[in-house]
Amino acid sequence: MKATAPALSGTAGDPGDVRERRPRRKRRNGILIVVVVLVGAGVGVAIADPFGPDGGAKNADSGTATSTATVTKGRLTARVPVNGTLGYGGSYKVVNRASGTYTRLPRVGEVISPGKVLYRVNGKPVVMLTGSATPAYRELTKGIRGSDVRQLNAGLVALGYADKDDLDPKSSYFGWATKDGVKELQDDLGVDDTGTLGLGEVVFLPGGKIRVTEINVTDAGLASPGADVLAVSSTVRQVSVNLEASGQAHVKVGDEVTITLPNLKTTAGRVSSVGTVAKKLSATAAPTIEVKITPKDVKATGALDQAPVAVSIVTDSVNDVLAVPVNALLALASGGYAVEVVDPTGAHRLVQVTLGLFDNSAGTVAVSGTGLAVGQHVVVPTS
Repeated sequence: MKATAPALSGTAGDPGDVRERRPRRKRRNGILIVVVVLVGAGVGVAIADPFGPDGGAKNADSGTATSTATVTKGRLTARVPVNGTLGYGGSYKVVNRASGTYTRLPRVGEVISPGKVLYRVNGKPVVMLTGSATPAYRELTKGIRGSDVRQLNAGLVALGYADKDDLDPKSSYFGWATKDGVKELQDDLGVDDTGTLGLGEVVFLPGGKIRVTEINVTDAGLASPGADVLAVSSTVRQVSVNLEASGQAHVKVGDEVTITLPNLKTTAGRVSSVGTVAKKLSATAAPTIEVKITPKDVKATGALDQAPVAVSIVTDSVNDVLAVPVNALLALASGGYAVEVVDPTGAHRLVQVTLGLFDNSAGTVAVSGTGLAVGQHVVVPTS
């Protein structure tokens, strides 16, 4: 993402003249002074609009103290700083289909694996199996067909209650192999092995293990068909970012990310999805899209849920380029930029440069120009 040079300010004069920055140097007659300081191009951009324009150029005081910085060579990255929320991927509701009384509920934060009990109604287990295409809306018994049966068959094979040589996990038919698998499951659950799953005895949920995030009923409460019992998520750690829709073109799946956690430690991540539907979070807010980020080291993120984090998304990078601090740039009255090089003899000279990528986090910019080389010293203002 190339930076656009800011507009210059100052009085018009000979377009070829610039002034070298030196401490307490007197102004020469007939020389136009045009000095620009770009303070961390992109760093000062508001988080709400990380792709907004850079700040305008500033005229430096003729008495500004200076020092030098070294011209380096290496990799530069452009980054978008945004706020995010660390939690778990996916959000699903568990709808009850059984009638009776809730006799056992899980606790918030509990992790439940496929084939295990989600909750109990009248002492009978409601088991969780993997699937998302079709909810369990009927009794599952021998002789029926459908996408719900296909999910059941796939689940039985995945859990080892049936062999794929005997039961095709893609089959949508409830045959003898399915019935035998259901009996094996029922044995493990400690219920009668009828080979039939009644309405409300099984819940299909996406993915693998799930994590309980909310409980909407109480123990000993009335279990009514159609009621939301639980809210659950996957166990996959994820950072969600609401990025202004104007920035969608600058972020893509696979972009590298640095996540700053609440304890101020950092960990790496990668953009896993970029939303395509813009939404307004409030009447006065700009439209945003949802960007999902997957941490590379899950353990490094801890166990916090819905925790605020700072996110820095790498949107562009260049390798093996010369770089100088952004505040080493001098704006030429004729247009373009230069840097003031200090030779080993102490002599000062201006080298006109072409600007490349701005590295917001490092406060540097890629430059190229005749007479500029790695290891040289350039004049910068002292802090």
